Amino acid sequence: MKAYVSVLKLRLLNGMQYRAAALAGVATQFFWGFMYIMIFEAFYLNTIESPPIALKELIIYIWLQQAFLAFIALWFRDNELFDLITTGNIAYELCRPCGIYGFWYAKLLAQRLSSACLRSFPILLVAFFLPEPYNMTPPPNVLSFVLFLTSLILGLFLLVSISMFIYISVFVTMSPVGSLLMFGVIGEFFAGLIIPIPLMPSWLQNIAYMLPFRLTADFPFRVYSGHIHHHEAIAGILSQLGWLAILVLLGKIAFHKALQKVVVQGG
Repeated sequence: MKAYVSVLKLRLLNGMQYRAAALAGVATQFFWGFMYIMIFEAFYLNTIESPPIALKELIIYIWLQQAFLAFIALWFRDNELFDLITTGNIAYELCRPCGIYGFWYAKLLAQRLSSACLRSFPILLVAFFLPEPYNMTPPPNVLSFVLFLTSLILGLFLLVSISMFIYISVFVTMSPVGSLLMFGVIGEFFAGLIIPIPLMPSWLQNIAYMLPFRLTADFPFRVYSGHIHHHEAIAGILSQLGWLAILVLLGKIAFHKALQKVVVQGG
């Protein structure tokens, strides 16, 4: 465990050095945030029926989505790990005196944490001082904030465990393109990053609720805004823990089988 914590700290410190890239990301995410808000604002102004989620809750949802994009985006990747697999340099990883699954998990976790630390605070700080109705607002109460933080952290662990399957699949395909496309498109859609789940048709909502993707983004963001009540939030957190245990276990099994059939190119 100490080895994994050390890797996490080192990668976190390394990732915190890329401040210029983070500032560029902040500007880009503000652009996308305003664009999404204006699209949904136009939709809400012209809707006939009352939407299942209030516009203010949706605006909070979008700003949280932009602030914590590194926590929830499946396309956010580590090209170094892809190169290790496709070039055969995975042989060096096999010599490490620790489990590769945990080692890579710690690296991916640190990468997302460092990126989110650099980007989330500026975005949220500015969003709180924007004029109505485009501004962020605090959660309705302290309990909602505590539940949000808990679900956000568990959602991050859950997303990393899902993204591990992308790297595992490259052992078979030898190309990250198809895996990123498949996991990225499906995962982001059912996480509510394209259309918030409450605005989906009921049959699509049923599918989304059966998959773990929504627990990484849609669930914590709606907990923050108060759209998901406390008892439902606690049940969702328990669901996050269950999915996390299942995905980590399946990931370790799949990783072990992939390593048994790995071919070191040129060796």
